[in-house]
Amino acid sequence: MKHLIAKVGKLAGILPVPSWRRALLRQHVAAGVEHAGVLRHLGALRMVVDVGANRGQFALAARHFFPQAKIVSFEPLAGPAAVYRAVFAGDARTTLVEAALGPQSGEAMIHLSARDDSSSLLSITAAQNALFSGTAEVGTTTIRVERLTEHVQVGTIAAPALLKLDVQGFELQALIGCEDLLEEFAWVYAECSFVELYAGQAFADEIIDWLRQRGFALRGVYHMVYDDQGRAVQADFLFGRPDTRIGD
Repeated sequence: MKHLIAKVGKLAGILPVPSWRRALLRQHVAAGVEHAGVLRHLGALRMVVDVGANRGQFALAARHFFPQAKIVSFEPLAGPAAVYRAVFAGDARTTLVEAALGPQSGEAMIHLSARDDSSSLLSITAAQNALFSGTAEVGTTTIRVERLTEHVQVGTIAAPALLKLDVQGFELQALIGCEDLLEEFAWVYAECSFVELYAGQAFADEIIDWLRQRGFALRGVYHMVYDDQGRAVQADFLFGRPDTRIGD
């Protein structure tokens, strides 16, 4: 019942927005309305780098709140990438790169989940499927991994800018792949975990510490997920530079 109520609430949030409604009806992509409460308070962003874009759910939300922003998205899987392109066909301010971000450029094996948005460059653990039913590994494939500087250059990131990461346990490696340009961003918004959903992943406290050492303070924790025993599993974390604040 709880999941049904959540789905109905999300649908109610999507339908009043024409671009979100079109994406849902034409490409069956549900805009990330759950992020609206964060995005609407980040000020007038001029650039969004969307790492782990899947079908464009987050990019749809970002485009609605920041209609003039440049959006550069990264999605390594061909299927979701094709849907993303269909969703944003004709949007000249949106670019999709069919690759993952990581510390080094090259090819890598990605572990495919039965739900492609749960696929990861790290092995999928039994805990992931137990907590999120239907996300077990179903195969592997080879993808491109690149660094952010291969697609975005110093001086081309319009301020203020947001770096968003939803990469299924690969957050720290993806951040390292963005480190050369990290100082160009005002905000970092990343999904992080408290338990090992993907083998060898960095946990939330490690991400918090890594970003703190590079000048980002934790500004908010959103969408906390708990297991059936009340233990925290994962959440979305917002980090900002010292001169940023929610509501700017």
